[in-house]
Amino acid sequence: MKHEEATLKTKTALSVSLKKFMQKKPLGKITVSEIITDCNVNRKTFYYHFCDIYDLLKWTLEQEAIEIVKGFDLLSDYNEAVSFTLKYVKENAHILSCAYDSMGRDELKRFFYNDFCTITRNIVNGCEEKYGLSVSPEFKRFLSDLLTEAMAGMLVNAIQNNRLINEEEITRNISVIINSLPDILKRAE
Repeated sequence: MKHEEATLKTKTALSVSLKKFMQKKPLGKITVSEIITDCNVNRKTFYYHFCDIYDLLKWTLEQEAIEIVKGFDLLSDYNEAVSFTLKYVKENAHILSCAYDSMGRDELKRFFYNDFCTITRNIVNGCEEKYGLSVSPEFKRFLSDLLTEAMAGMLVNAIQNNRLINEEEITRNISVIINSLPDILKRAE
């Protein structure tokens, strides 16, 4: 087995263990010792891959959701990307709620913000390129930050309030926003 495969296998096992423990107790009560015992690895192995349990949680969420969403062609497949994200949130509501309870609103929002920022910048830049526009970097950054703040805030609010997500409504609303980006960018040109 190659080193990369072994690394991914180990990280995945640690991730699965973390999610298992998050079903039973708050994130702040889960210890590295419990996870390494469950995975039959040593402490050194855990710390070789992750700084702490929050780093493991971040990697887990990135692997299960963020990296997959980044793989979509977000200008043409955004409905699929939104649908995937909302389905992930529904299926992992308990884990996300546990993360919220341990990390707090601001930290969880900052956590999502960093990853969503890359996604929204790619959407804005892709739209600019697709329509042959030339928009100032400052405005593109502003628009990306605005979209990122909205997405991260909505997601954290849904997690915070254990609110049922209306996938159809959210997808429709995001579609309206994405379809309006060319006009917004043209006005900013």
